[in-house]
Amino acid sequence: MKFLAIVVALFLSGLSPLQARDVIASEPLTIGTSYRVSTHGAERRVNVVLPADYDRSDRTYPIWIMLDGGTKQDFFLTLGMERWNQLWQRSAPVIFVGVETVDRQRELLPPTGSKAEMERYPTAGESASFREWLATSVLPLVRGKYRDDGRAFLAGESAAGHFVAETWALAPDMFAGYAALSPSLQWDDQHLARSLSGLKTLDRPPLFISLADEGGATEEGVVRFVADAGANLCFADRRTELVHANMLHGLLPEALQYLLPTDADWLEEYGLTLECSGRAREEA
Repeated sequence: MKFLAIVVALFLSGLSPLQARDVIASEPLTIGTSYRVSTHGAERRVNVVLPADYDRSDRTYPIWIMLDGGTKQDFFLTLGMERWNQLWQRSAPVIFVGVETVDRQRELLPPTGSKAEMERYPTAGESASFREWLATSVLPLVRGKYRDDGRAFLAGESAAGHFVAETWALAPDMFAGYAALSPSLQWDDQHLARSLSGLKTLDRPPLFISLADEGGATEEGVVRFVADAGANLCFADRRTELVHANMLHGLLPEALQYLLPTDADWLEEYGLTLECSGRAREEA
């Protein structure tokens, strides 16, 4: 065994110089364009990645806005899942836009009447102005530089999921579809969920909303919100399967599939299906 280990080591070491000689050149790995912008008292990046065939045709594409989309946040993970979906034609290709957040509670959540929340997150409460910034700065930036088809979609998880659900409820026409993954609907004593039934009835765009094993007021808020959200939604109730830490990994591919469906007829064969309903499971 010792002799075999020595032979293997010599063989591998002998490969190294050959592999080095095989390298012809190196070049940067470029996957998109990063725009440095400033809002809410801080610089941040808006990261844009185009579909693989963007330069080979005059085709137009929808825009997918991913909140918490900085390179040290969810950008690489969510972009990878979107590209994986495209490989299987599970969802249509998009102009992928990762919007970096800096002070998440300030930028993504509305004001709260909870003393405990105010003490823990003293800067929170500017979601309305951050939403206006998306509408007046980010979307025009992307639309001015790239060929979009007029549709834009908004996605986020946790606090960003609350922002998505709030935008869907209060400014539904801003986007063509929404994905709120385990939204923090416990915020402000579940105010958004409690107020939804009293809002003006609108024909809102499709909403993908999910719930992992959150428990407590977060679970109560999501279940309450879904009960009053109407029929144009896909509720992925995964309380028995996922937790907060892995729900983004598990559910973003389904959110993309729901909001940007394709004509692929092999998805069910490979288990690439949607599992959602319009209400919470009673047995959960």
